[in-house]
Amino acid sequence: MRGGALPPALLLGALGLALAFAPRRIWLPSLIALLAALAACSVMPVPRLGLEGVFLACWSSVILTAASVHWVGGLPGWAALALAVNAGVWASAVVSASGSPRDLLSALPWVLLVLPASWVARRHTTIAVKMASSWVIAVAVLAATLQLLPVTPGYMPDHLE
Repeated sequence: MRGGALPPALLLGALGLALAFAPRRIWLPSLIALLAALAACSVMPVPRLGLEGVFLACWSSVILTAASVHWVGGLPGWAALALAVNAGVWASAVVSASGSPRDLLSALPWVLLVLPASWVARRHTTIAVKMASSWVIAVAVLAATLQLLPVTPGYMPDHLE
């Protein structure tokens, strides 16, 4: 759960699930805002000292983005744009801090979850999309709390190393 393509993939997947509840006319501007935020923030260096904070902010963004599927009346356009920019900032920050640019490229297609999620949501079976977003929230909560716990076997070096 530390680095690689998994944190940005979950964040972009949560964005795809959230965009399924936004108006279709806002999908393209949201994807453009996401790509602009990814491009702008990928050139900014992230200090190694702030690595824990970057991961905590990324997991918090995953939780917020995935929980937005429960917005009553659907996701407003301004919220979809804000979530897209937020996802771009934190996905690029996590990859800059502990991954390679290829990780971001392999995570980027997960935003296309908007297509099957919107197809399912249009057929008045939103419960499936909301259950998928709840799963993403559970994974993010577990990943965020894991980094706050003391030494866990296999996660941090112990006295034997």
